[in-house]
Amino acid sequence: MYPEISIGLALAFVAVGLYVLTWSADRFVEGAEAVARALGVSPFIIGMVIVGFGTSAPELAVSALSGLAGHSNLSLGNAYGSNIFNIAAILGIAVLIRPIAVRPVITFGAVPMLLVASVASGLLVCLGGGFSRMDGLLCLALFAVLLPAYCFIDRKGKAPADAEGAKAASCCHPCLALVGGLMLLVASSHILVWGAVGFARSFGVSELLIGLTVIAAGTSLPELASAIASARRGQNELTLGNIIGSNFFNALAVVGTSGAISPFRDVSPLVFTRDLPVMVLLTLSIGIFGFNFRNPRSLGTITRPFGIIWLAGFIAYLIILIRQETFTA
Repeated sequence: MYPEISIGLALAFVAVGLYVLTWSADRFVEGAEAVARALGVSPFIIGMVIVGFGTSAPELAVSALSGLAGHSNLSLGNAYGSNIFNIAAILGIAVLIRPIAVRPVITFGAVPMLLVASVASGLLVCLGGGFSRMDGLLCLALFAVLLPAYCFIDRKGKAPADAEGAKAASCCHPCLALVGGLMLLVASSHILVWGAVGFARSFGVSELLIGLTVIAAGTSLPELASAIASARRGQNELTLGNIIGSNFFNALAVVGTSGAISPFRDVSPLVFTRDLPVMVLLTLSIGIFGFNFRNPRSLGTITRPFGIIWLAGFIAYLIILIRQETFTA
């Protein structure tokens, strides 16, 4: 999938990729914020649909190519590993930068939707020990139903207009920043993944391990960069929408498209016994951490201690993952 390159070229790819990734993330978030104001829609919806799905383009490309090449474990490892990384690592880091406020509609609407998507995707993979084209089409159909349903539910969560002329103002520049930033995010993430895969191959690790770690983290770099930029600017809903939208897209659209292109066979049992349960538990934790137990109808807050819990859990998962994949390889 990624041609072999020299160590020197890999280091150059990493350095250039990191610089471009950081710069383009700021432009991307600025554009998304401006588009949300101009259209008068919820920043969470912008984060979920545009930012979340846009930053998941690398996962879609990598999983689809892996499926075509017959590397089902790499494809699933990329999708599920990205979801684990998005919550435990990216949200954990974002919360440490700035606590995230969570509206009840997100707790009772978006999180259960993501939970349904994660469980449904996992069950379809588990049943029969594989993933047929019909399973892939079912995932895509569920994706097409759940996304508009949530957007309809959250239609009242509109962004306040800065002035009467805000909506009338031209969206040309914000849209250019949004699209241009997204393109640079995706391109720079692929450059980073290319170099990282080259390093991983030199150690002879398993395909599933590469998918769950190097490629999953690498293809999640757009989410990481945009989440950090959003957190620094105080765009709580953009940050959370980015992660929930990306995970929703990965669980149904990425896995569904890959399976529809090429059915998954010989899926590692560790996907069912280790990775899926972790992904589902982390998804559930968003709702639990963001729930306001004193007043369920009011805003909840995901505070810094929860970010520490997520990061600690990710480190523990990573240690178990490396040990299991190393000893079973």
